Amino acid sequence: MKLRSLFIALSWICVLLNPCQSQEEHDDKPNIVLMMVDDLGIGDLGCFGNDTMRTPNIDRLAREGVQLNHHISAASMCTPSRAAFLTGRYPIRSGMVSSLVDRVIITLGAPAGLPHNETTFADLLKKQGYSTAMIGKWHQGLNCQSRHDQCHHPYHYGFDYFYGMPFTLIDPCWPDPSRDTELAIENKIWLCVQLVTIAALTLTLAKLSGLICLPWSLILSMILFIFLLGYFWFSSYTSPLYWDCLLMREHDITEQPMKAERAGSIMVKEAISFMERHRKGPFLLVFSFLHVHVPLPTTTEFIGTSKHGLYGDNVQEMDSMVGKILNAIDDFGLRNHTLVYFTSDHGGHLEARVGHSQLGGWNGIYKGGKGMAGWEGGIRVPGLIRWPGRLPAGKVIEEPTSLMDVFPTLAAVSGGMVPQDRVIDGRNLMPLLQGEVQRSEHEFLFHYCGVFLHAVRWHPKNSEAVWKVHYMTPIFQPPGAQACFETTYCRCSGNLVTYHDPPLLFDITKDPSESTPLTRDTEPLFDVVIQTVANAVREHEESILPVQQQLSELNYDNLWLKPCCGVFPFCLCDTEGSTSAVGA
Repeated sequence: MKLRSLFIALSWICVLLNPCQSQEEHDDKPNIVLMMVDDLGIGDLGCFGNDTMRTPNIDRLAREGVQLNHHISAASMCTPSRAAFLTGRYPIRSGMVSSLVDRVIITLGAPAGLPHNETTFADLLKKQGYSTAMIGKWHQGLNCQSRHDQCHHPYHYGFDYFYGMPFTLIDPCWPDPSRDTELAIENKIWLCVQLVTIAALTLTLAKLSGLICLPWSLILSMILFIFLLGYFWFSSYTSPLYWDCLLMREHDITEQPMKAERAGSIMVKEAISFMERHRKGPFLLVFSFLHVHVPLPTTTEFIGTSKHGLYGDNVQEMDSMVGKILNAIDDFGLRNHTLVYFTSDHGGHLEARVGHSQLGGWNGIYKGGKGMAGWEGGIRVPGLIRWPGRLPAGKVIEEPTSLMDVFPTLAAVSGGMVPQDRVIDGRNLMPLLQGEVQRSEHEFLFHYCGVFLHAVRWHPKNSEAVWKVHYMTPIFQPPGAQACFETTYCRCSGNLVTYHDPPLLFDITKDPSESTPLTRDTEPLFDVVIQTVANAVREHEESILPVQQQLSELNYDNLWLKPCCGVFPFCLCDTEGSTSAVGA
């Protein structure tokens, strides 16, 4: 008994003297940092072949981890791609799709959003004891029935903490004019409204009680003055800048409208602060960049630093932010206990330009870009995963993988279970990453444009080929162009797509740029491939259950759902700066 008591006492002394003990207890549950860039072209990174843009921190991540060269997003637009990333399911299963032109949530005034019956990887990890945070772009909806219900807030999807932009960057967000004058004016107008309201209520009560004798017209005039003041104030701020370009911390709006240029830096500080608070782990941090989406808000420190104009400057600023997050992981002693993942939500936006100046990304050798769900340039994205000691450094994998694979992979490394009551389209990547298997579990991947199936890839189990079958392709405009410059985004159906019968066929292992379609004359397996893929499409379509289309049926602007940091319509505030509006 004495020896046993001595052993217990020594054990407790070791625990007290070892500050890393709490993290070591979670070695089987790594910290997880997921970084997703917005609209980044795969050809913009040094580790994927770019030799004219400096991305040393991302390149370092590639050297220290596993590089996925055949990594595919489930959609070529922000909202559906991110829904698939969060849930491990094609967006058509959750209804985060559209049969109309708009394929993303178009405003914070729309009641559309990720359905609550969907399970995210944050939900799974939270059940495994993880502290979870979403920092950055959300774009999965916000309000449903009122401007304050926040029914689609990240808190409803497994996240404990949120700081960032509930919507997405749009052109009005930057360059941003000075807010100081607007905020000062609103302070005065809001004070005036409060004083007139108090006076009107006081006079009404006094008249009703017989204390004073005033005409009702005077009181009604005061009430009318209040409504007119609010109406004209609201009417002067009709730009989406004031209603969609905003930042939130948890449930509170911190900037309305936001100062986009400084938002990225604040987000990095929030991310580092979250990791420091939860360094004993385990934690999940999803860092969703506002970079490198137009209008490309960039600090003066990086303006003019690249060879590719504002877009290149923005990419290099984004890379520096990646470096700060990686350095913080090292500084906190978490390097060997943290799984880091880096990707983009889809390909670069080819049509983003001012005049002849390109403002969108470069998709390397791959044809097409953002908004094109079939062509490789819209869906081929960088994939980098680092977990020192658990994953080999410098390994390159050419097998087809998907953003949807993150969901079951995180379930596996955390000890969680994927839901058994629904189809999960992602596959656990750990056996492939660790070299236990050499083949991807994805035999087929389906590529949607909204609700329309544009293409399918097939990786036969007994072949090195990756076949790509296109049922429809967008018509580029103007004729001879390689993107849809006249419509800004390519269309999914109608007279702006070409329907192929027989379908186009490529072997993208031999023709990754999809430049020369195969035919019956040039490919002996043409009919076999087309028929096999057609059978797979029928089986896949049978697994799709009808659900409400969030991005067509609910994707409309509603004045009463627009968020407001004060008392509507007096909604300007800046709690990050030196000035803050009354009521913010």
